[in-house]
Amino acid sequence: MAAGVEEEEDTTAPGRDDRPVASLPSPEIDRLRALAQRHTTPCGSGETVWHSWGEAHANVPPLVLLHGGSGSWTHWVRNIEPLVAAGRQVWIPDLPGFGDSATPPTGGDADALVEPMADGLRALFGPRPVDLVGFSFGGLTAGLLLAAHPELARQLVVVGAPAMGVVAERPVRLKGWRHLPPAEQLDMHRYNLAALMLRDPALVEGLALEVHVGNVVRDRMTRRRLARTDILARSLPAVTCPVHVIYGEDDALYQGFMAELEAAYAAATPDFRGMVLVAGSGHWVQFERPEAFLRELLAALADGAE
Repeated sequence: MAAGVEEEEDTTAPGRDDRPVASLPSPEIDRLRALAQRHTTPCGSGETVWHSWGEAHANVPPLVLLHGGSGSWTHWVRNIEPLVAAGRQVWIPDLPGFGDSATPPTGGDADALVEPMADGLRALFGPRPVDLVGFSFGGLTAGLLLAAHPELARQLVVVGAPAMGVVAERPVRLKGWRHLPPAEQLDMHRYNLAALMLRDPALVEGLALEVHVGNVVRDRMTRRRLARTDILARSLPAVTCPVHVIYGEDDALYQGFMAELEAAYAAATPDFRGMVLVAGSGHWVQFERPEAFLRELLAALADGAE
């Protein structure tokens, strides 16, 4: 799954086998890929693959977006062109272990991505700090990255991240799918998207399902567990840049805990600029409510740049 709890998929289901997996065509993803420039940076014995859109601007940092778990750059499929139209050059890696990127050289969780991502940002941008936005597992990764290397970003926007130590139990249990024939796999993907990612069940079909299926079949980091801890809350005190936080108001991970979540961010973050809830949205807020998310993200980026 693409979320803070993607690693909480039902691990009691039968393990992976040689069955074919369901796949879906996606003309929209193909179109955006054709518009992108492709870049690579070292990752162990392989490469981290990045895509970029838009032109560089002398006085505006690159905008780097980190996707959620079991995801890829396509988690931002509905946000790329609006951000470019707003004057930003957008860069999105497939995080190590996901999409087209190699697995990290050591480890199998967000902490294993810190050094490959730091090396990648330095290789692409030198000493120039970026504006960094991380969704879900990507928000956790971004927090760990900037705790270790605070100089890499001018500001951080955390979107729907886990690991704040607020919810003790697993709020969502996802269903295993790899042991099933392709047609039944799609039913499980629909269930998981509705249970965790999207508030509006009408959005489960079409592009969301295409993105999700295309991503989960390439996830090589399926035993992640840091999202269930408070490691992001423990890391944020070392993040010195401005930090904004955006969540979907109906995020399945934090239903009934939004006040506690905001308090946890405020307590942990030296330069906390506030938390915004996007109405009518679940966990995958930037997909479900892209226009409202764009307004809130641009406002956060403008505030953090001051």
